[in-house]
Amino acid sequence: MEDKMFCFQCEQTAACTACTGKAGVCGKPFDVAFAQDELTGALVGLAQTELVAHKRTRRADELIVNGLFTCVTNVNFDKKAVDAITTQVQSEKNRLAAEAGISAAADLPLGGVWTDNEDIRSLKSLILFGLRGMAAYAYHARVLGKTDERIDAFFVKALAALATESSVDTLLSLTLEVGEVNLICMGLLDDANTGAYGTPTPTEVTLTVEPGPFIVVSGHDLRDLETILKQTESKGINVYTHGEMLPAHGYPELRKYPHLKGNFGTAWQNQQKEFKNIPAPVVFTTNCLMPPRPSYKDRIFTTELVAFPELVHIDEVNGEKDFTPVINKALELGGYETAQEFTGINGGHKVMTGFSHGAVLSIADKIIDAVKSGAIKHFFVVGGCDGARPGRNYYTELVEQTPTDSVILTVACGKFRFNDLDLGTIGGIPRILDVGQCNDAYGAVQIALALAKAFDCNVNDLPLSFVLSWYEQKAVCVLLTLLHLGIKNIKLGPTLPAFISPDVLNILVENYGIAPIGEVSEDLAKMLA
Repeated sequence: MEDKMFCFQCEQTAACTACTGKAGVCGKPFDVAFAQDELTGALVGLAQTELVAHKRTRRADELIVNGLFTCVTNVNFDKKAVDAITTQVQSEKNRLAAEAGISAAADLPLGGVWTDNEDIRSLKSLILFGLRGMAAYAYHARVLGKTDERIDAFFVKALAALATESSVDTLLSLTLEVGEVNLICMGLLDDANTGAYGTPTPTEVTLTVEPGPFIVVSGHDLRDLETILKQTESKGINVYTHGEMLPAHGYPELRKYPHLKGNFGTAWQNQQKEFKNIPAPVVFTTNCLMPPRPSYKDRIFTTELVAFPELVHIDEVNGEKDFTPVINKALELGGYETAQEFTGINGGHKVMTGFSHGAVLSIADKIIDAVKSGAIKHFFVVGGCDGARPGRNYYTELVEQTPTDSVILTVACGKFRFNDLDLGTIGGIPRILDVGQCNDAYGAVQIALALAKAFDCNVNDLPLSFVLSWYEQKAVCVLLTLLHLGIKNIKLGPTLPAFISPDVLNILVENYGIAPIGEVSEDLAKMLA
């Protein structure tokens, strides 16, 4: 094994080129990055074997989704956990091959992909990273019992293509197909979440933490939050969301628990500062874990695919999880003695969430009338992942400078840059509508499509601008979905992906008008022209 890594899958990759040292900017050691490359190569070998065997299994489908999601940035920092999944993948591949009487396909050495012709490498990277992002959505849907044959079959097809395809045209077509299938996948997850917990409705969420024991739940897994809420009933323990879990407050079946009190902290990249000496445990249910610091490491718990060496991991046994270690830690730490009035990045003491596509479309007539009367002249979709790289204040400044006759739809954790701003309302409609997390990007798409249908036009003909921030692979698959839908003139930042070659970028610019963010006032003037 080499003693250095190669990774350029996230926006904060070193020098905007690649992390190539002993550890990545995310804190992932080189041996974990290498293990994740080996896992990816094993997944490609499994997919190829399935195609030759003309057979897929439920176990293989699960392993592909689990394996891809494990490799998303800020999910898994534990080499032993990654290696364990790789072993399972190889075992299933060999079992399938033996059963079909064929030779198992070799694992793909991912280093060959990283050193390929830059355009081939660029397109294969888009496909692979898009698949990793889509696997996150498929995983959450699967947890709630929802799967789709088209999605599982496409994972196999696309993974196998990483080893067999070398045509730019073929790979470009497959790249857009990732976006097409991801739209199906996001719809599946939307059905899973709303089917289990109801349609989110607008909800005000306090940032104040009450006295006494409490638990903070981060990530995207609503079932884990529900389980923690059930297991803490009548125990004198309050529960607060963090980061990606904020939209949970909009779901009626979760909001019914009176001890789901509010939200702790802001975006994921601030956790090392905000968790310092926190008198409560924090449970990470999915990605966005940062290497915990000594001041709070003893109170961080992981579950599902999230893992970090030496942290307590809550496993599922016979379909059940026991969060007793977390509950005991909450009681031991005791929480704050007095109420703590925390604020958002801009000083606000509360935020709104729950403007799902179901909630927004329920007042579609009101919105359409506001557009026709001229009360609303423009819509902005300002969404995507947040991060620590300088320049992300662009999104705060953009929202602050938007005209008072405009509405901002926001999804994912980039909203923490501005979601505590009070921009007022237009005819009772809040100017900032938090549609949810990256998991809920489907909602923003559905709102845009509904507006286009209402005005009998194409989405690109609407007074609607997309301004996106990206950090990791879920943002990649959402971007590919927007391109699949033909949405043009998207502004992307704070930097363009390091894995996009000049020729592939030129294709995106010529066909879709993608452009990097620039100076706020100039960008606004162009979008409003």
